[in-house]
Amino acid sequence: MSQSAHAYAYLRPSAVLDGTAGRRLALETSGGATPLGAAAHPRFFAGFLAEPEPAAAALLAVADVAAARYYQPQLRASLDPVVTANGDRLRFESFSGCCGVYARLDVLAAGLDGDEIGHGTTNVDVNNPLREALSRIGRAEPLHLAVGPDALEVTTFDGPVVEKKVPLPERWLRGFAETQVTAAGFDLRAELPAAEAVRFLRSLPRGGGGGRAGARVSQWVVPAGRTLRPTTRPVPGAVCLPGPERLAALQRVLRHALALRVYGPVAGDGPAASAWEVVLPGMRLTLTLSPDASRGFSGEGGVLGALATDTAEPDAELVAALLAWEPRIEVAELAEQAGLTPARVRAALTRLGTGGQIGYDAAEAAYFHRQLPYDAGRAEDRNPRLRAARALVAAGAVRLEEGGGLATVTVDDHIQRVRSDAAGAVGCTCLWWAKYRGGRGPCKHVLAVGMVREEALRGGPAGDGAVRRGAVRDGAGQDGSGQDGMLPEGAR
Repeated sequence: MSQSAHAYAYLRPSAVLDGTAGRRLALETSGGATPLGAAAHPRFFAGFLAEPEPAAAALLAVADVAAARYYQPQLRASLDPVVTANGDRLRFESFSGCCGVYARLDVLAAGLDGDEIGHGTTNVDVNNPLREALSRIGRAEPLHLAVGPDALEVTTFDGPVVEKKVPLPERWLRGFAETQVTAAGFDLRAELPAAEAVRFLRSLPRGGGGGRAGARVSQWVVPAGRTLRPTTRPVPGAVCLPGPERLAALQRVLRHALALRVYGPVAGDGPAASAWEVVLPGMRLTLTLSPDASRGFSGEGGVLGALATDTAEPDAELVAALLAWEPRIEVAELAEQAGLTPARVRAALTRLGTGGQIGYDAAEAAYFHRQLPYDAGRAEDRNPRLRAARALVAAGAVRLEEGGGLATVTVDDHIQRVRSDAAGAVGCTCLWWAKYRGGRGPCKHVLAVGMVREEALRGGPAGDGAVRRGAVRDGAGQDGSGQDGMLPEGAR
């Protein structure tokens, strides 16, 4: 698994400080992006939190996820959360070390009382002394929040820079890309009032489901009046609750909960991701769970279809120029501005998501802009299936049959057949498809056929009879099949 050492450089550790106007939560920033360009220590906000105690608990919950591994929990993780200022809110995000849980705290305008909220994205330092101080915040005491150092302090500070070097696996960035694609397919499935929300969440197990084998069977819940009832199968209206112990971080905020909202896709045959949002005063805390405790979001393959199109890269460059840390990105409005179809805008947003530039908020059914220091152009390097598919196309291994519904792909002396129908449903005869049925994204054969069909529609090299002949040797992927390797934790 590729990873690189990324240095977080802070002027000083984050801390809760005592002052004449009350306690002050000073969250120190590392290098990040702003509308004016890169900044060593950007400043996004200084003011009071409207609800100090719930906010402190919710920040601790985000930090809990960043420090946790729900699969192979004996191995500890530690990553500094990401904070994005969108002009009208602050978003704090983190992933678990196993990349199977994504946490986001949205502190909305109603939860903040202070100067203007800036625009930009950076990491924030969350250290053990800060965690201890946050756990002691009471409801009655005012709490001042400063995200980023004060400008005067920056110019006069002579002390040492606090620097931490931590390994950042590629799956962390891939997780950001996959969760926005996954969440875009969610709808609100249930909403529980405060009392029922607390009762339900406190009934869930808090540990014990994260072994190597991932043997815990996925659970399902279905709305029943004002609460959720467990069910053994995905009946209509049900939501998957894969690894319920992974919601343990929500326990910190239950005493402040106003409601619980549950989001998920239409129930299918197998396990699925889901999002669990606790509504707090002026805030929302959301945990999104991967379809299984042993599956990290990084291996879900949801971005591959969009990345396989030839128009995604130039479209992404055009769309990126129109983004400005917007808290709500409306696809229809963006399509009109860019002169593109909504489908091409979504594909462009997906590509930008591979560089950490796009997130999705299920509560508002809208994308939002952030700016992580990664290049979306490296997406292909992170996706062995995509590289393998392009190799198949380059070798002329794809043949489109007359009628367009059937294609054959020749790999060594093996022939795989890809079928598609008018509704867009596809299938393949390969072992990958037999195992996952598209549940972890398309296989390399489906991707390659899609590329050739797109080329044929444009009247390109494959347009004369829509036929490609030839074969390519196998082994383009990590596991010898051209797919992403079957690595532990779904971290591919």
